[in-house]
Amino acid sequence: MIVLGIDPGLATVGFAVVNADEDGTAEILDYGVISTKAGRLDEERLLEIYAGVEELIDNFQPVVLGIESLFFCNNQKTAMKVGQARGVILLAAKRKKMKIVELTPKQVKQSISGYGMANKKQVQYMVQKLFKLDEIPRPDDAADALALCYTVGTVFNG
Repeated sequence: MIVLGIDPGLATVGFAVVNADEDGTAEILDYGVISTKAGRLDEERLLEIYAGVEELIDNFQPVVLGIESLFFCNNQKTAMKVGQARGVILLAAKRKKMKIVELTPKQVKQSISGYGMANKKQVQYMVQKLFKLDEIPRPDDAADALALCYTVGTVFNG
């Protein structure tokens, strides 16, 4: 089962595409970020995100999207922008008839490290080990997307 994992944001959207099997094995097909430039209109940045996600879906044909839910944010303006980005990502997935699994950061951390309050470095280390990578995947947003893929693909089995 091919899983698309997304860590949403307006400036940087982390993504990962993983082929995950029910036996717990997972192979990375691609990972990285979709970046938008500051200073551009939000609607232009959202269109870039939509197009980038749509391209990933068209190229890899994932059956499920794992996306981080927006659970809490100190900055209301940031929360709104992340919410808008999530909206266009969810729209792209729904238009392609993908199953959508929304997970809190705590759920992903629990799945990856066994501890729901793990810090970023602990999660990144476990992503590196679980995927047998030579080094920690960069940037952080891409590592988070890989963690989402692993959680959806091996724990929730799509």
